[in-house]
Amino acid sequence: MPTPHPALARAEAFCKAHDLTLPILLAPMAGACPPSLSIALAKAGGLGACGALLMQPAAIKDWASQVRAGSNGGFQINLWIPDPPPMRDADAEAKVRAFLKNWGPEVAPAAGDATPPDFAGQCEAMLEAGPAIISSIMGLYPAAFVEKMKARGISWFANATTVAEAKAAEAAGADAIVAQGMEAGGHRGAFDAAKAEVQLVGLFALLPAIVDAVRVPVIAAGGIADARGVAAALILGASAVQVGTGFLRCPEARLPAAWADAIGASLPEETLVTRAFSGRPGRSVATAYARAASAREAPPPAPYPVQRGLTQAMRDAAAKANDIDRIQAWAGQSGGLAQARPAGEVARELWEGAQGLLR
Repeated sequence: MPTPHPALARAEAFCKAHDLTLPILLAPMAGACPPSLSIALAKAGGLGACGALLMQPAAIKDWASQVRAGSNGGFQINLWIPDPPPMRDADAEAKVRAFLKNWGPEVAPAAGDATPPDFAGQCEAMLEAGPAIISSIMGLYPAAFVEKMKARGISWFANATTVAEAKAAEAAGADAIVAQGMEAGGHRGAFDAAKAEVQLVGLFALLPAIVDAVRVPVIAAGGIADARGVAAALILGASAVQVGTGFLRCPEARLPAAWADAIGASLPEETLVTRAFSGRPGRSVATAYARAASAREAPPPAPYPVQRGLTQAMRDAAAKANDIDRIQAWAGQSGGLAQARPAGEVARELWEGAQGLLR
């Protein structure tokens, strides 16, 4: 019997360690991770995910209960590490509100007062939900919380966008590193928001550098949406892959049709990194609003989460109207490869296709 490719052996060891059949992880996308999508992934043998950024503690526990009711598979729950409170500038916010009048309902000054849920309460809710894995983005969990995770047998997967971030996460106790390339859709996970648009490293450069720099398993994320991408990531040293945009056209994702269609029609160069939706840099389809907000004459976005609050009315109206010009249409650079098929089929095809390429 031929010896399996080292990349396949590494992926199979990762699956065994985390009770998976497929080394395919759903990316934890805040606002785009309904239980139905994770149930489908878990039933196929992959790992589901919850982007819990905007969820209250009760909602986090309810999400976990729904996924467990629909599947015996595992899942991760993810939180952003909070930034310091933003510096407010009333005049600058007024300019953003005036700009947004061209794109949706008039925005009240108080809209910028948006605050995220209580982080400590969310952390306790995650522990009570008891997922197999808790993941982080935008920084590292406090040491005391890491100790609580480890005491309960919960693994910590830490998102990193640079080698330095990966090494810091390993030193802090992370059990695996999610190497997020600049191709990834949605928010960039840079620990320092000010560097998120400067330190843009593609996955093919980032992944092997992180693999060489740490001793824990590395999960590849960013621009992976077909079997070729999975195989390439494994050859570069990944133990598994994390896919977000590649699952967003699946019916279980329940995306607005205009957003799902735009993902499928997008070329790599038809996305852009913008702060215009939330105040934090994220990769979106280059919609009319995203392009206009990036123009030289547009006012600079307010910091996170102020900008998120200011754009909330526009984003809500856009989703209700299925209007791609204004929807917060997060998407990675490989969106054109995403398939409008059941998520379980897509996940199995990713792994079976990668195995075929590596045998």
